[in-house]
Amino acid sequence: MPSSVASYYSESGGLPADSDLRQRESEAIRNAYLNTQHSRSSLNSPVHASRTSTQPFDESSGLLAHSDGLQGYRTVPGTPRGGLSRRASYASMRIRPLSRAHSYLRRSARAASITGGPGQEGDEQAGTASIVRDDRMWYDQMTSVDWVKDSIADAYRVKELRARKDWRGRLQASFDGAQGWILVAIIGCVTAGIAYIIDVTEAAIFDYKTGYCSRRWWYSKRKCCSGANVCEDWSRWSSLLTKDGGDNLWLDFGAFFVWVVGLALLACLVTLQTKTVISLSVAITTLDENLGAGHYGKSEDHEDVLSPNRQAARVAQRPPLIYYPGAGSGVAEVKVILSGFVLHGYLGARTLFYKTVGLILSVGSGLSVGKEGPYVHVATCVGNIASRMFTKYSQNDGKRREVLSASAAAGVAVAFGAPISGLLFSLEEVSYYFPPKTLFRTFFCCIVAALSLRFLNPYDTGKIVLFEVRYVTHWRFFELIVFVLLGVMGGVTGALFIKASRFWATTFRRIPTIKKYPMVEVLIVAMITGLTSFWNRYTRLPVAELLYELAAPCDAFLNTGSGLCPTEERIPDTIRYLIAAFVLKAALTTVTFGIKVPAGIYVPSMVVGGLLGRIVGHTVQLLTLKYPHFGLFAGCPVDGNPESCVVPGVYALVAAGATMCGVTRLSVTLAVILFELTGSLEHVLPFSLAVLIAKWTADALEPLSIYDLLTDMNAYPFLDSKVRPVFTTELGDLAPAPHPNHFIDISRSPLVPAKQLRAKLDFLHMAGELDGGLPILRNGILVGLIPGPDLEFALDRLASDDDAQCFMSAQDRWQGPGRGTQRCDADSDLISLDDTADAGTAEADTQHPTTKDPTDFTPYIDPAPVSLDICSPMDLVFECFVKLGLRYICVLREGKFVGLVHKKAFVRYVKETHDMELKH
Repeated sequence: MPSSVASYYSESGGLPADSDLRQRESEAIRNAYLNTQHSRSSLNSPVHASRTSTQPFDESSGLLAHSDGLQGYRTVPGTPRGGLSRRASYASMRIRPLSRAHSYLRRSARAASITGGPGQEGDEQAGTASIVRDDRMWYDQMTSVDWVKDSIADAYRVKELRARKDWRGRLQASFDGAQGWILVAIIGCVTAGIAYIIDVTEAAIFDYKTGYCSRRWWYSKRKCCSGANVCEDWSRWSSLLTKDGGDNLWLDFGAFFVWVVGLALLACLVTLQTKTVISLSVAITTLDENLGAGHYGKSEDHEDVLSPNRQAARVAQRPPLIYYPGAGSGVAEVKVILSGFVLHGYLGARTLFYKTVGLILSVGSGLSVGKEGPYVHVATCVGNIASRMFTKYSQNDGKRREVLSASAAAGVAVAFGAPISGLLFSLEEVSYYFPPKTLFRTFFCCIVAALSLRFLNPYDTGKIVLFEVRYVTHWRFFELIVFVLLGVMGGVTGALFIKASRFWATTFRRIPTIKKYPMVEVLIVAMITGLTSFWNRYTRLPVAELLYELAAPCDAFLNTGSGLCPTEERIPDTIRYLIAAFVLKAALTTVTFGIKVPAGIYVPSMVVGGLLGRIVGHTVQLLTLKYPHFGLFAGCPVDGNPESCVVPGVYALVAAGATMCGVTRLSVTLAVILFELTGSLEHVLPFSLAVLIAKWTADALEPLSIYDLLTDMNAYPFLDSKVRPVFTTELGDLAPAPHPNHFIDISRSPLVPAKQLRAKLDFLHMAGELDGGLPILRNGILVGLIPGPDLEFALDRLASDDDAQCFMSAQDRWQGPGRGTQRCDADSDLISLDDTADAGTAEADTQHPTTKDPTDFTPYIDPAPVSLDICSPMDLVFECFVKLGLRYICVLREGKFVGLVHKKAFVRYVKETHDMELKH
């Protein structure tokens, strides 16, 4: 079989010798040099000279291995090549996370003048920066990661690394392979350290609401009393104000109320420090953690989008988007970021600091919030910051998301003390791209995090988490019926919570005052919490400690006097007390979720389910005690011990897992979390059964999980690979008709005025497609595509847009003024063969590449963009966007370009199709 198409034009069927090939290469170089004088006469021609090489083809010649200008062109713009220097480029976000989105408003801005940071070298140097090894941050705010480009760029990096066979090269390759393991180990240790600080500090702050340690004021109640609930060293605040030093209920209530409101407002104030403002010219979307955002652009018709004047006027009239990365749990945003969407500010050091401080205050205030969900966000921030240690991850967003997947898993590992669950959480819930090597590194990261937290011992008990429990009583067969019932009840409760959260967000949080002043809502919720929580012990306790009491068997409370181990006569009173706590906790959790403080939903939802399960457990327990000879209870021993047959703590933990599943839709991860918390193989089946039933029930009542609801109402362009609607259309039904501003036509000449390119780029920006691209057409045929960020960078390197003519054809040879004939080499930049030297000088130029001409845009062009026929089924389009991580797909009809489909447009289409399915 011929090795290339060129073999069809070969005059001889034999394979030439290597010396013949080298001779032909030398002849090609000399021919290119001798044709320089002829090429000068056509420099100002609108169409460049065609191939000048007369070298014949043979079977050993590659299709791109000739001096016709094709060799060395990259399949993806920005792919790293030879070892040239790196320079700071326009609006580089490696210095400061600024957006290039307003370049059409500030066309003369440069990174040096904007950032004022290192690398401030002026426009002259910016214009001569090498783009072969590009050090730019390609991804603007609210854009998508180009997975294909990052994958190919990393492949070139690995190829260059392994090309060295000496001992130094092998050492560098070994260190490169070890960087990932070193990085995840550091992330695990740092995450455990931050979790230790949060656990110890919030426990002490939480207990300040009820009193203080007279022996050491900075001690928490558990540490002051050596694990007991009551001791002489713990004094209430009323004892400071009464004459006899006794307790006064109303004074204690007043102190409790002041602490709750004060700490909640302080947590909100800290969270508001993460305020981020972006113009709606950056992206037509919404961002609002309180679920009360409006959908801009949903009513815009296609004609408006194609009108630059109308689009510019609409963008100018819109208010800027405001969001707070420190608010909420951050799990939904981490999930969106790992899918390839860029949200600047969510994973930085500033967010990490304020989120940590705000989390301590919000959990310590006694609001119905948890710290386990925010641990995922905090750990991901640690991973993002730590990845800057190695350029392998800091300069490749695709590789960095592998580290972020491991970081998110470490957050769950320290939250629940469950390293296996952390791995499954990353795989099941947040990760979008999870190769096998990432699986092992993620598991290693979770193990390191769990071991580090165990070594730090935050609770002085030798345990990683506070609510670790052990069951010794085996479950009975008749209890399977109750476990199924708990699964149904947990699924219903979770689905109702999601519906209530949506209703609360679209009604109360749409009030202008509440939306404009987030602290007002925090004040109202804190006041309600302070007024109602004090009077019920189970609403006054911290959520983690309450879950422990609900799930633990009675033998854990022999010395504590807990009211959850009643006799047969006291069980009805206990049930009524638990019902009041369940109603109040469910209401507080609903109105608290979404306020502007760091807040998780994992443990609060488990607490609500635990209260429900404890109610059911005590009810079944009462039935077994009153009717011991009933057929279903025939196997229960009659010894007077209420827990000899039924352990209500098991029911509480089963219902807690079922409710959390109904809220988050975690399945396997949640079952393993419950198993790791109890360490009981005997109860794996009840846990798994309840979680399975809860997921089925919740999906039937409410298709969206709480994080899907956040993603949907905030209009993130998240393409869920696990939800595929039934498509009834083809690609042509989605592709819009090509507008003149949507492509670049080089049919008459490969030279395009810079002003015209700038106008097309501005049009792309106003359409909200910063990460879009402009197809390049010749006589209707797609010959390449230049991404928007690449085009913007190339235009900003020009000294002026007024008279510049940009070369836009990757298939033609570039012959610019004073440059002579140039060709591309596979291992270097464009090579110039000047007419001021002889053949020896030309050969020297092939070894020492010269500076790239800024008006040659061919290195930025993707000559082979992913294209599909207009009749392609939507299922194929879905697979391409999901599996390849594409930003756009070109649409062809019989080989001719007819349109382009952007990822955001496809996501909107999938969402609309899915919504129509749900309605019908």
